[in-house]
Amino acid sequence: MNGILCINKPQEYTSFDVVARIRGMSKTKRVGHSGTLDPMATGVLPIFLGAATKACNLLPDDSKCYEAAFALGKETDTLDCWGTIKKVREAHVRIEEIQAILPRFTGEIEQIPPMYSAVRINGQRLYNIARQGKEVERPPRKVRITQLECTAFNEKDQTGVLAVSCSKGTYIRSIISDIGTALGCGAVMTGLVRVKACGFTLNECITLSEAQELTEKGELESKLQPVDHLFYHLPRICLNEVQAVKFKNGVRLDLHRVNHKPVDTMHRVYGPDKTFLGLASLDHSDDSLRIEKMFIEK
Repeated sequence: MNGILCINKPQEYTSFDVVARIRGMSKTKRVGHSGTLDPMATGVLPIFLGAATKACNLLPDDSKCYEAAFALGKETDTLDCWGTIKKVREAHVRIEEIQAILPRFTGEIEQIPPMYSAVRINGQRLYNIARQGKEVERPPRKVRITQLECTAFNEKDQTGVLAVSCSKGTYIRSIISDIGTALGCGAVMTGLVRVKACGFTLNECITLSEAQELTEKGELESKLQPVDHLFYHLPRICLNEVQAVKFKNGVRLDLHRVNHKPVDTMHRVYGPDKTFLGLASLDHSDDSLRIEKMFIEK
């Protein structure tokens, strides 16, 4: 199989657990995903199968959107409600106070990865170090927060929901913890749903149970999204039969012979039968179409 299968990841599954399940269902060796979700998080997890795995490092849209539930007045070692409680405080925060500090965490900010994360420091995963009861210095990372809004808040029990749109690599529980620190009462994440990733939404996802049912009916492939779905924003080049054969064989094509007026950007390249062949860019040094990535098996 070749394409993208959008899965609504269930709780207590790692992203690699989902990959393993889909690999077994699809009988496809090359299977990957576009961004790790914590085991307790749910939501959009695009799974790449076959030739589509080549797109994992070329994704034009690396932004993610989340709905994150939080509770004020607590701090844990994992920054979420599933960790060991470190401190409990009384919180009497009003929603206006939350809204007033959110701009501090919007835009390009620096974020220190949590100890319980998959980031490597000196070759070791941080969560392995944390499980030994140790804490090490972590260099801050720049991330981009394009939306941060408190969409619900219960002042009685000091719980609420944040809508977050952010760049790849952002830790939502770190944002919540930092907000709690800024409010002077602490905060933990109590739930996380990824509602959008790589341009795909929850409405386009199926569950693992649904994937299993489709597999048993021999219909799983019907749910695959074509890999060129990721690159629809790029201009399109259609080749004739001879040019398509040359392109698939790695031959650079003369721009003057291509039935298209390319522009200075990446292009989607298709064969005469409308099959997506790959991505190519312009090389002005010899006026050729340079292959960037091939998405069809030779």
